[in-house]
Order: sequence, then C-alpha cells, then structure tokens
Amino acid sequence: MSITAEEKNRLMKEFATKEGDTGSPEVQVAILTSRINTLTEHFKTHKKDNHGRRGLLKMVAQRRKLLDYTKGKDEARYQDLIKKLGIRR
Repeated sequence: MSITAEEKNRLMKEFATKEGDTGSPEVQVAILTSRINTLTEHFKTHKKDNHGRRGLLKMVAQRRKLLDYTKGKDEARYQDLIKKLGIRR
C-alpha cells in the first residue's frame, strides 16, 4: 500500500526546491498525495478496512497542515503546488 522507493525519488526530484531537497513542504505534500491516492484505490476494493482508513485520514490531515503552512509562507508557492498536484482548493 505504500509507494515504491523509485516513485518517492522521482517525486523528490520533481518537487525539490534545490538540489538534495527532501524535506521541503512541497516534497512532503507530493509524497503524501501519492500515498493518499494509492490508499484511495485500495479502499475501492477493501471497503471494510477501517483501520487503514484511519491512517488515510491522518495523512490527509497532515497534508492539509503542510498546505496551510505553505499558504501562510508564500501564496504563489501554494498555488503552484496545488496546480501541479491537481488538488482542489
């Protein structure tokens, strides 16, 4: 249910703000979005997996916090990020 190491490295390279960037909000949000999308597909076939659903809700809340932080720091970065990821709002 998790993302592969290759996928994670690809996201880090794509959303990094500078060389070797692994912890910026953009990278973290991109990784969380990928994990959320993977879990969403999982729940289409495993409707009764309530323990996994709790983890999904925690990830969504963490992503929301990181997006709010980014929006507070720099509105342009926030708009660019949600546009790249296809997140509504």
